[in-house]
Amino acid sequence: MEFKTLFDTYNWGDVEKSIYAKTSRDVEVALSKDKCDLEDFKALISPAAVPYLETMAQKSHERTLRRFGNTMQLYVPLYLSNICYNSCVYCGFNHKNKINRRILNDEEILREAEAIKAMGFEHLLLVTGESPKDAGVKYLQNAIRLLRPHFAQISCEVQPLDQCDYEILAAEGMNAVYVYQETFHKEKYPTYHPAGKKADFYYRLGTPNRLGKAGVHKVGLGTLIGLEDWRTDNFFMALHLNYLEKTYWKTKYSIAFPRMRPYAGGFQPNVIMSDKELVQLICAFRLFDSEVELSISTRESSSFRDNLVKLGVTALSAGSKTNPGGYAVAPQSLEQFTINDDRSPVEICQMLKSKGYEPVWKDWDRSIIAMKA
Repeated sequence: MEFKTLFDTYNWGDVEKSIYAKTSRDVEVALSKDKCDLEDFKALISPAAVPYLETMAQKSHERTLRRFGNTMQLYVPLYLSNICYNSCVYCGFNHKNKINRRILNDEEILREAEAIKAMGFEHLLLVTGESPKDAGVKYLQNAIRLLRPHFAQISCEVQPLDQCDYEILAAEGMNAVYVYQETFHKEKYPTYHPAGKKADFYYRLGTPNRLGKAGVHKVGLGTLIGLEDWRTDNFFMALHLNYLEKTYWKTKYSIAFPRMRPYAGGFQPNVIMSDKELVQLICAFRLFDSEVELSISTRESSSFRDNLVKLGVTALSAGSKTNPGGYAVAPQSLEQFTINDDRSPVEICQMLKSKGYEPVWKDWDRSIIAMKA
């Protein structure tokens, strides 16, 4: 069964009402369990759970330590291109925005890689605008070939592809793919994605299925917080995660929590999520799923990210640039969004060590698998 079939049995409005109808008793039942189900998750993200946030945080911390120990994986994005054919109203790369577009060539990719390696990174996330013509499979294949000798792990956050394309890239050494649905509100989705391939809601929704079938090691999920009701959107993401873990059980999964940040274009969020609510969501996902990796990017402030370290997060970006060539080639080119935490990787490591955590520069699980192959 494809996820689309399961997804279509749910109604956004009914799910939203169900979440907001949860009571303190529902929250207490969820907190008493070692393994939460989807109804428990609804309770943990509901307004009724707010008075229990301290208990949720303690349990989230304990479960994260039990599964991941005192470690924090560090990663950095490498933006290869800001060329995009989509019209996402919330993104600086929107093809209607009058900006300087660029795509890195081989020499520029290697210059960026050299600058990133100098910071200590072994985990690299390749990012492009959604432009199959300019930054399609052949371009990505070439980029991975160039970078694979220099990094222990390479991930991609690019336009959704067909299963055969993911198989090609995985064979080149691609370890993970991050693809965010942005919002699961099918009726509102066209409002934010009026044109371009990204306007196809179901093709994007089916991307993790194609990744699972292609045997990609890890799949990253996320919603863009600020578009629609964050509680309802994240219930559907939990539903998606639950389905994927049962269907493609050999695959690892990651959840990201991007809150909208300023960008060229000026779209204002429809929903504002407070810091306390983001903490609630992170803890709810950890109590729902002890195995999933939880990631926080430099969209968030330094002080807030410091506080999240012990609440369930397992991966942090550091020293990030969200513009093509931002590390060495073209530092002044357009950013996809504004960075909030601009500390260097060294400063992030110092912070982690001060809290008793060990920074991890590579995915040891993946390295061990490669050694055994």
